[in-house]
Amino acid sequence: MQIIKEVCIDSYEDAALVESNGADRIELCSRLDLDGITPSNDLLLRVHSDLKIPIRVMVRPHGNGFIYNKNHINEMINTIKLCKSLNVDGIVIGCLNESNDLDYHQINYLADYAKPLKVIIHKAIDYSNSVLSSFKNLILNKNINGILTSGGAQFASDGLKTLKKMVDLAPENFEVICAGGITHENFDKIHLELNARFYHGRKLIKY
Repeated sequence: MQIIKEVCIDSYEDAALVESNGADRIELCSRLDLDGITPSNDLLLRVHSDLKIPIRVMVRPHGNGFIYNKNHINEMINTIKLCKSLNVDGIVIGCLNESNDLDYHQINYLADYAKPLKVIIHKAIDYSNSVLSSFKNLILNKNINGILTSGGAQFASDGLKTLKKMVDLAPENFEVICAGGITHENFDKIHLELNARFYHGRKLIKY
């Protein structure tokens, strides 16, 4: 089983470093101090031009939660349009409503527009009322290719039981990307518990 290690980065320098140190792909963001928002067009264009490994792009117009108005959605569509023109590997989105459930109307609208790019739902799922119910809905959605999650906890190490359920329940072509404080130092211990294929973290690769 091939393990994919995805590293989230918010600068060109880090993108180049993690590629040269063995990352399998990157999630490109800006402002990782806000858990990642949409990268600038300039950063996206430069990284896309120079990197050989797959790039997934965070599409999150602000760092204040995951609730979006019409203007935010239009911003996201513009970013997705650029991503499609570049044929990046995928986009990473997540929308909640006022009741802290996934906003499937917004998600489906964005995912429909994004095709044929891969569409991943990010850790917004961990803030929904029921992470497992949200997961079960998403694996039935033909427009969604995976989720990035720490099992409803802040850190993967605290959500291992739920993460393991997700990994075991996921269809073969659906990515459960385990995230949340996973580093090159604790990776082996967490992988022993989960036996997952996909992992994500800022410090997942030593560089």
